[in-house]
Amino acid sequence: MTDLFEQAAGQASYSAKDIEVLEGLEPVRRRPGMYIGGTDDAAMHHLAAELLDNAMDEAVAGHASIIEMTLAPGNLLTVRDNGRGIPVDPHPKFRDKSALEVILTTLHSGGKFAGKAYATSGGLHGVGSSVVNALAERLEVEVAREKTLWKQDYARGKPLTKLVNAGATPNRRGTLIRFVPDPEIFGDKKFSPARLYRMCRSKAYLFRGVRIRWACDAALIAAGADVPAQAELHFPGGLADSLAEELGAAPKLVAPVWAGQADLPDDAGRIEWACAWLEAGEATLSTYCNTIPTTLGGTHEAGFRAALLKGLRGFGEQRGNKRAAVITAEDATGALAAKLSLFIRDPQFQGQTKEKLTSPEAQKLTEAALRDRFEHFLTGDPANADNLLAFVIERAEERIRRREQKDTPRKSATRRLRLPGKLTDCSRESREDTEIFLVEGDS
Repeated sequence: MTDLFEQAAGQASYSAKDIEVLEGLEPVRRRPGMYIGGTDDAAMHHLAAELLDNAMDEAVAGHASIIEMTLAPGNLLTVRDNGRGIPVDPHPKFRDKSALEVILTTLHSGGKFAGKAYATSGGLHGVGSSVVNALAERLEVEVAREKTLWKQDYARGKPLTKLVNAGATPNRRGTLIRFVPDPEIFGDKKFSPARLYRMCRSKAYLFRGVRIRWACDAALIAAGADVPAQAELHFPGGLADSLAEELGAAPKLVAPVWAGQADLPDDAGRIEWACAWLEAGEATLSTYCNTIPTTLGGTHEAGFRAALLKGLRGFGEQRGNKRAAVITAEDATGALAAKLSLFIRDPQFQGQTKEKLTSPEAQKLTEAALRDRFEHFLTGDPANADNLLAFVIERAEERIRRREQKDTPRKSATRRLRLPGKLTDCSRESREDTEIFLVEGDS
């Protein structure tokens, strides 16, 4: 046995020479799933979302008004904004590199950690642009700053050229990044025009002050697909416009859509919402934080549900309807189609893909901002509010009835098991057809 252990130890030696230290962007290429969730279609489209999020951060900060996304043959995607442009001066910590090269080649580098360059932003970890660069077969970047154009080319995360002064550009500013996803990572997968177009529309709805210009080579659009070759997306109504377009002519329990926006106290950020209760159909709730879709919800969604629940219960109490006490958040949102967008400083997400918001303060901020406004909405239109309350109470009572019906057989079986052998539980539930006998001892 000892010989076997010694033989195994010799075959599986483990020493300092076996310890790898991955440098630069090599960790991203070795383990892309850690940064973008995998190597499937969703992961590849996450690269596009990272660049679009960066451009949106410039727009939300008030420095960009136009964003362009262009899909060309060869799986070539371009994202451009007219913001400030990534800094190109030498980085104080890396004198031989520009700030642009540091951002594109170094994980956890960027201007969003201290909160000085961006009050609210979706990019928080300083890995978005560098991850795109690491997983791109080739990437070209152009920066227009102070009426001068700068260019640099990369391949699989490594610079092919130095930062080049490409001359004067008096009428241009901002950042352009053009890239092709690496087939070594993603195989033969291609960008979906429909998916990218939906992404652009969603971002345009989330920030009223931006115009997103979409362009796609017509040959890439599948026959019958509802995707234009060119479009300018701008929605002054924000989330209310988005919800109205999705619902179309669907009948609503409450005729006016409850929508609005508000600043959070102490300059903590702002919130926007749009809600409609439907007579039929499935409930939908789309939530966002700093324009990032939080598909798994999170603390802001919990605050939103709490605001609706407490608002409806409070209105019921005001109307003297004691039955309102039985409703839950699920009852209040069971027929709800809604969108919620929160902008806060330093949000905390679950993972780099940011599918769930975990910031504890987001729940309190959301509930506090919406509860009073929801109660005001209800009291401002009592007739519609009464209809909504009656509908929600009916859902709650139906839920309770279903639970009781489900529990009754189990309780009956339990009672039968506990009865003495000479007694039998009643087999009928009708009061008219049954009798009860009170006896003493073995009578």
